[in-house]
Formats: sequence, C-alpha cells, structure tokens
Amino acid sequence: MNIPNRKSNFFNFLFADTIIVSASLLTSFILINEFNFLFIQSNIFLTSITVFTLTKLLSFYYFGLYRGMWRYTSINDLINIVRSSFFGSLLALSLYALAFEFSKFPKSVLFIDFIISTTFLCLSRAAVRLYFSNSYVSSKKNFSFQLKRKNLVIIGAGSSSEKIIREVIDNPAMHYNIVGLYDDDHYKIGATIHGVPILGSIESLSTMTIPFDELVICIPTATNEQMRRIVAICKSTNKPYRTVPTLNELMDGKVSLSNVREVSMVDLLGRKEVQLDHSSISKYIYGKRVLVTGAGGSIGSELVRNCMTFDPDLLILFDQSEHNLFKIEKECESSDYPIAFQSILGDIRDKPLLHRLFSSFKPDVVFHAAAYKHVPMQEKHPWEAVLTNIQGTLNLIDSAEDYSVDRFVLVSTDKAVNPSNIMGATKHIAEKLIHTKSIDSNVNYMAVRFGNVIGSSGSVIPTFQDQIKKGGPITITDPNMQRYFMSISEAAQLILQAGALGKGGEIYVLDMGDPVNIKDIAYELIRLSGLEPEKDISIDYIGSRPGEKMYEELKSNSESMVETIHDKIFMLKNEKNISWPQMIDIASEIIRSTKSYNFNDIYKSLSKYIPSLKIDSLIHESEKVKRNQ
Repeated sequence: MNIPNRKSNFFNFLFADTIIVSASLLTSFILINEFNFLFIQSNIFLTSITVFTLTKLLSFYYFGLYRGMWRYTSINDLINIVRSSFFGSLLALSLYALAFEFSKFPKSVLFIDFIISTTFLCLSRAAVRLYFSNSYVSSKKNFSFQLKRKNLVIIGAGSSSEKIIREVIDNPAMHYNIVGLYDDDHYKIGATIHGVPILGSIESLSTMTIPFDELVICIPTATNEQMRRIVAICKSTNKPYRTVPTLNELMDGKVSLSNVREVSMVDLLGRKEVQLDHSSISKYIYGKRVLVTGAGGSIGSELVRNCMTFDPDLLILFDQSEHNLFKIEKECESSDYPIAFQSILGDIRDKPLLHRLFSSFKPDVVFHAAAYKHVPMQEKHPWEAVLTNIQGTLNLIDSAEDYSVDRFVLVSTDKAVNPSNIMGATKHIAEKLIHTKSIDSNVNYMAVRFGNVIGSSGSVIPTFQDQIKKGGPITITDPNMQRYFMSISEAAQLILQAGALGKGGEIYVLDMGDPVNIKDIAYELIRLSGLEPEKDISIDYIGSRPGEKMYEELKSNSESMVETIHDKIFMLKNEKNISWPQMIDIASEIIRSTKSYNFNDIYKSLSKYIPSLKIDSLIHESEKVKRNQ
C-alpha cells in the first residue's frame, strides 16, 4: 500500500477541494435557475465563482484542513470541515458584497452551496479513510498466512472498547482480530461498534461458541465487586484474560491495547476513580520547584509521575537508592511531559547535603516520602528507623525553615496510630514534629496518613506472589489479621489533593474503605495464578511477628475525624499540643538513644512518650540469645 507524502497530499486535496467548491456553486446556480444554463454567461456567476472558490480555499487552509492525516478521519475532523465551510461562505459573501453589486446576488445560492460543498467535502475525507480501511483489510487477508492473528473478545461495549477497536482497525501492524463484544446493557446487545457485534451479556461468556484466543476486560471504571465477578466468568472459559488499566493509572486518559495488562490485586481490591480538583493542585505545583524525597520508591515515584502532569518548573528527585533513582530518572527522560528535573543521590540523614540541596535549588514544595517502613526489619535495626524517620524528618524541617519552603507534605502511615512497633513509633514522632512545628512557622506543614498500598516494595502482596511462584506454601501470621489497602496511584493522587487543602498543621487521613482480611488476599492471589487455595498452594500460619498488630487503626481515641471538601480525605482534630522546644527535647532524647545501638535503650526512649509501645512483650532476638546463654 503506497502512502503519498504530505506535500503530495496537500496538492491532491487542494485540487479536489477546488473542484468540489466550484462544482457546488455551479450546481447551486443550476438549481435556482431551474436548469436554465444562460446564467453561466452572467457576470454574477463568473465573479461569485472566483470569489467563493478562492475565499473558501483560504478558509480551509486557515482551519488546518490540509494538515490532517485523512486516513484517520474522525468526527472532530468532520466538525472542523463544517466550521471552515461555514466561515468561508460568510467571508466570501462579505467580500462579494464589498467588491460587487450585492443586491443582484441570489441569496438562496449561499445556503444551497453550503449544504452541497460541506457534504462533498466530508464525503471526500471519509472516502480516504474508507480506502485505507479497506486496504488494511486486504493486507490482513494477503498476509494472514505469514502472521497468525489472535482473536480477541472484549468485555464491555463502552468508549474504551470503541477506542481499542478503532486502534486495531487503523493499525495494519497489529496482529489482532476482534471477533465480538459482551456487555450487560441489554439495549446494546445485537448492535455493532465499527462492525464488531455485541453478542450478549457478560454472564453468557461461559457458553459462547465463537472461536477466540483471549479476553480483554475493557471496563476501566469497574468496581472491585464487578471485577471479581467478571474475573470469575473469564476463568470459566479456560482462556487467557487481561484488562485495561484503571482510570487512575491512565495518566493521559488514553486507552490502548499497548497498556492492557494482567489482572492484579489492584483490580480486585480497589478500582476507584479519584476525582481531583486539578485547579487547586495546579495552584501550588504549576511553575514551582518540587522536591520529592524517596523519589524512587513506590509512593515517591508515583508522586513524581503525577507532579509531571501539572508542569512544575523543576522536579528534584532525591533518593538514597542508586537503582531506584536511576529508574525514575530514566522514566522522567522518556516521559511525554517535557519538564526539567534534577536527580540527587543522597540520604535525608545527611544534614549538610540537604542544606546544599535547598540552597542550590530552593524548592517551593516538599513531598517527604523517604522512610524506612518494613516493620520486621526495623524491629531488628531500630536505630536505623529512628535516624531516618525522625532525624531525617527533622533535618528536612530545618532546611525547609532556612530556605522558605511554601508547602511541606509528610507521607505517613496508619501504623503511626497507637504504634506497637518501631516503624510506627518513629512515624508517630515524625507526625508530631510536623504538627508542632506548624504552630509558629511560615511553612505550611501537613501530614497524610493512610494504610498499605497494593504492590509496594516489602508489602505482603509481592511476598505472596513470590511464594506462589515457588509452589508455596504461603505464610500468614494469623488467619484473622486485617489491613487497609489502596492502590499506589490512588494514594499518590490523594496526597497531591491533600497538599492543596492544607493551611498548616493538619494531619489528613485518606478514606481506605473497609479493612481486608490477609487470608482473603492470599486466596485471591492464588486464584489469579490459576490455582486453588489449600489444594494447589497450601497456607501456613506462623504466628504474629514482633511489633505486628491484628488490626490497624486510622485514628487514635484522642483524635476525631472531620470531613473536608474532598469526599476521600478527612482531617484529624487533636486538642493536645506541646511547644516546639519540648518536641525537640523529645526527639533529641530518642535520637541520642541510638548511639548505643541497643534495642532496649531505643525502645525505652520511645515508650516513654508512646504508651502503646510495650517493651516487655517485644524483646530483640539478640537480647533473647543473651538471656539463654
């Protein structure tokens, strides 16, 4: 199939449009003169055909009709043709009235000419698309023996499905055939989308007879309950199935076969679309310098991706992991959003480095996502948790004060509520530092508290997936253990939104929905792998680990949650306040306890201010060894 170059296309369409416009005006005169051709010799016809043809062609050029690739003609292109034709007719009439005797011009010609010329202009563009579509079909037939095409069935007959079908039709290189759609809207059954039939309800998938190779779930707005039902039906067909990403994951909102992926726990636990107030977020990010600590981590990297869409002046990526920083740096380089960014390899515990960073780049906004968060690991190395989560946060606060940061958002955790482990206790102190410093500061400090995010490094879901790959068993601490979960993309977007709400000193809590039983997650992951729980993959209950709670909490008894203007973000009220010097004394005492590298010394210093931290029931393994010797 030969495709002419753009210069050739321009002249071809210019020539075709000249014929269409001229013939349209000629036809209009013929109709109003009742097929009496004497008008051809009149000055009115000769002058009007010259003025109308030249003026309309100029109008078409102005509206970009010769810049489009007409083999991809869409409704928007046809609307643009109508707009340019209407404008060209008005302009031609105005010029004719100024240059010639307008009273003798037959007014009905204008309307008839507009209808005819616009119709044939649209048909000419549609014909180009039809030609390339037919060429595509022919190429599929001619080369089908060379490349086996995969037959797809799409679940869902909405706008996302239409985009995928159109993508397959328009792209000759794709090795797919879409053979049918299924949707629960009974009014759609029997209809077609671009010639692809809607064959029946989703429930009828398990009994369909048409041959196909794979299912694509194309309902990005489906709830977790709907996804569970659809996945169960897909499994009954014994065919592979995939899904389009959630709307939260689609940063540009474009649905394509290229981003279709495997069904994951994100789909089964929380496909919630987050409605953002883009205007309020843009006010504090657009054109600003934004620093993200822990920029290569699960939450930090998603914050970076979301910030890019709001066009900051500079994104500063700060992380202590060389590998993670390299990955997010490469992602920024290849992003569709051409923003300036600077990656810094370093540790938030390095105060001189932070001051050098702040003095060099002068960030306006800080998203503090850097933290040690793996509970069992921090139980073994409590000094690391204190130095990173408390000393590191304090270093950032000092730098923010010295260099006049406008907004500082701490990423916190539900484990900071009535903490029973080192990680939670250190994040609790970090929250207190933020809240207390905000009382007498020009910096707008705030913290955002939420539960587990699906798929983050060190979380339970990747651990379970690794155990399933090895054939099991899956190890669960307790069959009754529950946790709050949300997707990484949802958490990052709500953090951005909370940053727009804060005036200074707030602790926000994200709406996590209902807690989920860890055993249920293990069962779902096993089923997603095409296996059966307790049959193909066994479950071992190993007992709670040090510092682990049966249930996490989003607020303490002394805190109350009040609604904000966003339905998924709540603000905490806590009347208890202490002075900044007192808070510094508390943090300094805890930090000093790390110098001994003694588990019990650190626990004592923390439990002095956090009653929920029970040192008697949590003794470091090294201490147990000493007692047994």
